[in-house]
Amino acid sequence: MIRYALLCDRDHEFEGWFGASADFDDQQARGLIECPVCASKAVRKAIMAPAVSGTKRRSQDQTPAQNHQMMMEAMGRVRRHVEENFDDVGDAFASEARAIHEGRSEDRGIYGQATSQEVRELVEDGVPIAPLPPEPVKKTQLN
Repeated sequence: MIRYALLCDRDHEFEGWFGASADFDDQQARGLIECPVCASKAVRKAIMAPAVSGTKRRSQDQTPAQNHQMMMEAMGRVRRHVEENFDDVGDAFASEARAIHEGRSEDRGIYGQATSQEVRELVEDGVPIAPLPPEPVKKTQLN
């Protein structure tokens, strides 16, 4: 596995893990990599010393597939927690998030949908938001 420090065209920093160096190029060319902050697909590698996992034994002898499965399960738990404990405000997310931030609405956890433009504006204005992890893929949908 190779870890790359990544930057979007708005200079948001994040990281990505890839099975091989060519995987980043392939996924970027297919538009599969996007900034988790603003959803921009204009992503590039940042200057860094790449972290490459060696052949040393992993803790608890876990395989990459097992690690991936654990990560997906954790993301699913986060999503379920949000869906069970936060208010779904649908496509009013941007206006409600701004109202909460400005003190015009009750301070509470919300989730919903926003356009890329709305997300950019919220981030630019300092409204604290984060993308909701995707829904877990159902086993019936796997190859």
